[in-house]
Amino acid sequence: MKRLLTHARILTMKEEESRPLENAWLLIDGEIIAQVGTGNPEIDADEVVNMQGRLLLPGWVNTHGHAAMTLLRGFADDLPLKIWLEEKMWPMEERFGPRQVRWGTSLAVAEMIRGGTTCFTDMYDHMDDVADVVAQSGIRASLCRGVIGLGSREEQEAKRQEAIRFVRDWNGGAGGRISVMMAPHAPYTCPPDYIEKLVADSAELGVPIHIHMSETQAEVEQNLRDYNARPVAHLRRLGVFDRPCLVAHAVHLTTEEIGILAEKDVKVSHNPGSNLKLGSGIAPIPEMLKAGIRPSLGTDGAASNNNLDLMEEVRLAALIHKGVRRDPEAVPAETALRMGTLYGAEALFLEDQIGTLEAGKQADLISIDLNGAHLQPLHDPVSHLVYAASRDDVQDVYVAGRPLMRNRELLTLDEEKIRFEANRAFAKVAP
Repeated sequence: MKRLLTHARILTMKEEESRPLENAWLLIDGEIIAQVGTGNPEIDADEVVNMQGRLLLPGWVNTHGHAAMTLLRGFADDLPLKIWLEEKMWPMEERFGPRQVRWGTSLAVAEMIRGGTTCFTDMYDHMDDVADVVAQSGIRASLCRGVIGLGSREEQEAKRQEAIRFVRDWNGGAGGRISVMMAPHAPYTCPPDYIEKLVADSAELGVPIHIHMSETQAEVEQNLRDYNARPVAHLRRLGVFDRPCLVAHAVHLTTEEIGILAEKDVKVSHNPGSNLKLGSGIAPIPEMLKAGIRPSLGTDGAASNNNLDLMEEVRLAALIHKGVRRDPEAVPAETALRMGTLYGAEALFLEDQIGTLEAGKQADLISIDLNGAHLQPLHDPVSHLVYAASRDDVQDVYVAGRPLMRNRELLTLDEEKIRFEANRAFAKVAP
């Protein structure tokens, strides 16, 4: 099926095009963007959609999260990470089964689509249920069975084998919309020899690694006590950075460590909202950018954010680094936008498929209504998108050429049922 979107402003996010195309059109042929142009196209299409007054851009890419934790949104707030994890989150998550994960993830996906996210990363348990939700909803995702290695050797091996089986079962699943990674949870939750096994599995299976790293100062100090090395040196020694790798957080880094990550082409998921809420700190993003790293953006789970709004993360990324450095040029609006789109695609090793609007790529895109009072006068659409717009301005969401939301109406998910089932699923495990 051919869909022609006309009379729009189009922000392609291509490196050479920093400003929106005016009076532009985009042709979708099946799952793929066939053409992008300006003016009045003479093209036969099965469907023509007038996008007058709207800005088209690539969908948001959320590069780190734990979707089912929507069920724990607001359950335990205003606590340090260690207490929050060990005393609040982990005891509750031990009660979660497939039902909780399925409906918690469904709630997350509905929220993300409404906010314009077209691709997300998930590290969790019961991942078959997560993959099923992805397949049914039409969204794109990079999924991994998060592996915590604190149990017995038997428990460690069982989790490892489950992660391997998940990769084999779901890589390229949902018509190619699912990609996969291996995911040792963190250096403080996985023994060194266990991480080495997972690195070897990553190489054998041909998939990347996703891991939490240097989220808090306490984590760094623990790593020094346990292994006589900071997390970056520790993971480099274990071979993690010899594989395509995405690290979440990377808040507490030295200049030397930033250089190592740049040299090894390690991808970074910056989670400003979660890091602020947990009091973990602020990642040195301007320094990363200067070193050649292209950081992406993630929300983390809704229990530590407390939403899955990637547009909010884009705005935070543009603002907080200006404030703490007293430098209004620290992270410009255009850079923040790339962090939420193209750099996100790169972080998931999907830049050949998504992240820009150009011929040959997957038709993953969103539209923003530019007519709101808070977006007038329209001096600079890029500025307005970062500093003034909100997720409520997202009108349409397409993934692989398929509309998942039109004019704010979800087309692939029953939101009323999801809300009901999510609340019922939590009630089954509530303390």
